[in-house]
Amino acid sequence: MSDKKTTEVEKTGLSRRGFLGATAVTGATLAGATALGSSVMTRESWAAAVKDSQNKVHVGPGELDEYYGFWSGGHSGEVRVLGIPSMRELMRIPVFNTCSATGWGLTNESREVLGDSAKFLNGDSHHPHISMTDGKYDGKYLFINDKANSRVARIRLDIMKCDKITTIPNVQAIHGLRLQKVPHTKYVFCNAEFIIPHPNDGKTDFANWDKSNKYTMYNAVDAETMEVAWQVIVDGNLDNTDACYTGKYAAATCYNSEAATDLAGMMRNERDWVTVFNIPRIEEEIKKGNFITLGDSKVPVVDGRKKDGKNSRVTRYIPTPKNPHGLNTSPDGKYFIANGKLSPTCTIIAIDRLDDLFNDKLKDERDVVVGEPELGLGPLHTTFDGRGNAYTTLFIDSQVVKWNIEEAVQAYNGKKVNYIKQKLDVHYQPGHNHASLTESREADGKWLVVLSKFSKDRFLPVGPLHAENDQLIDISGDVMKLVHDGPTFAEPHDCIMARRDQIKTKKVWDRDDPFFATTRAMAKKDGIDLEKDNKVIREGKKVRVYMTSYAPSYGMTEFTVNQGDEVTVIITNLDIIEDVSHGFCMVNHGVSMEISPQQTASVTFIADKPGIHWYYCNWFCHALHMEMVGRMYVKPAK
Repeated sequence: MSDKKTTEVEKTGLSRRGFLGATAVTGATLAGATALGSSVMTRESWAAAVKDSQNKVHVGPGELDEYYGFWSGGHSGEVRVLGIPSMRELMRIPVFNTCSATGWGLTNESREVLGDSAKFLNGDSHHPHISMTDGKYDGKYLFINDKANSRVARIRLDIMKCDKITTIPNVQAIHGLRLQKVPHTKYVFCNAEFIIPHPNDGKTDFANWDKSNKYTMYNAVDAETMEVAWQVIVDGNLDNTDACYTGKYAAATCYNSEAATDLAGMMRNERDWVTVFNIPRIEEEIKKGNFITLGDSKVPVVDGRKKDGKNSRVTRYIPTPKNPHGLNTSPDGKYFIANGKLSPTCTIIAIDRLDDLFNDKLKDERDVVVGEPELGLGPLHTTFDGRGNAYTTLFIDSQVVKWNIEEAVQAYNGKKVNYIKQKLDVHYQPGHNHASLTESREADGKWLVVLSKFSKDRFLPVGPLHAENDQLIDISGDVMKLVHDGPTFAEPHDCIMARRDQIKTKKVWDRDDPFFATTRAMAKKDGIDLEKDNKVIREGKKVRVYMTSYAPSYGMTEFTVNQGDEVTVIITNLDIIEDVSHGFCMVNHGVSMEISPQQTASVTFIADKPGIHWYYCNWFCHALHMEMVGRMYVKPAK
């Protein structure tokens, strides 16, 4: 009998990119990969399993999804809300962008949230993450970063609106973002990616930029105040980050240990590192006064660089292969896993060895490494099912690989074990992936979303700029089953899923909600009862128009101003029935806004065009919605 092994293709009759009938499910394994044992299925059993998974995806009319999914909007600067497993888009939450539908970036309330950064018309939202209590999602906030303009934003999940935006000082390009998990989300940890000189005041040019003055910083934002609590100077460009389940450690992948400014230079070293941050020690250093401040910022800055081979008290640098990217914490709290990107490996770091590392009881930083499985080409991000398995995206191979963490640790110690359980083709070049509840203690291993960067041949062609492709995979059984393709725009970078019972949303606004507290204070100063008065207040060239709305009419249908006046329209929606939102759009003036039940919203513009100008409700509210209109008369300037 021949000793030749039967390939998975021969066993299953499936090619590497074979499809089953009209489904979008690919073969179970990569031919020639590590044997999968019980994961090998016949064509018939595989087709039955796929059909069963597709039935799970169907959410019928009137039925609700099991999970909320929050997607970064990528270059659009927004956050998108999807239902899982249906993959139906439910809402778009504007954050770093302007939205004419809701008036975000136009209304006074939203511009107050945007602050000085309202001048920026672009954003690049990357990593959405939900606040936690005791390592479980508490549904209070969602945080997201803006790489383009170095900002971090907070979204209140009860109203699904952004209520705070902070610009991080002293740095450029906030990339990775994760949250403190226990005892609660006290800190939002965020990586500044690019090295810059300090001070970056134009006195340092390319020629005299000294290596000692090339650095970036790890940042912690207070989750409640949204003020920057502290910063730590590090070596290398920071990439992605995560935190442990003790509240003591956070870690970040760092590339560009070379401190280079060109592509070739950033790939010169065979190893870069994971930087581990000791949170209590950072707080101790600040309490002792062992920090500096930079420029106009009052934020305490601690030096975490390794100098002349000597470690800082607050950091440790763990060498890892090459240009590592994603950094993910296993839900059992045992490991940080760094993804190699330019190495076919992931590096498994034992969190319970970090105390010894910081207390200098280990001879080498690499002594905390307990595994380095070889997974495939281009490992970028890893997620988990809560059953001991990890799922890593392979960018170059266009695959997701399922592997067992403890078996990978055993293999690192010399035991012959097949830690790779399955490889599944995805379409194409996957970046982030995310499994249901994976960042919490409650990871349930039901669904996996893969965010693929390319989608050529998957959807109807729409010109040179293609959609990306979000793919949903059933991971509840022994094998992964691809069950849904979903085109999406502007490169969503990452996503997160929470059970629907973990998100508690309001049906109507509270009248004393802090979101419009400033507008309420202005009305009080003007002697206005927002729920009753329809009145014009004149103050020189500034005019404030207070009105109510109740379907299908405004409380004021005519008002007069002078050409050149700064006009602020303040509307309070008196409807108390959920889903009866109103809008206000002043024709030919570039302003519009949404006013949902019991909300007060305001918008300011210049009345620079003499004549009669109509305003109308732009959110359908009633059978007589078209008749919900009013007029502004602008007197010509004398």
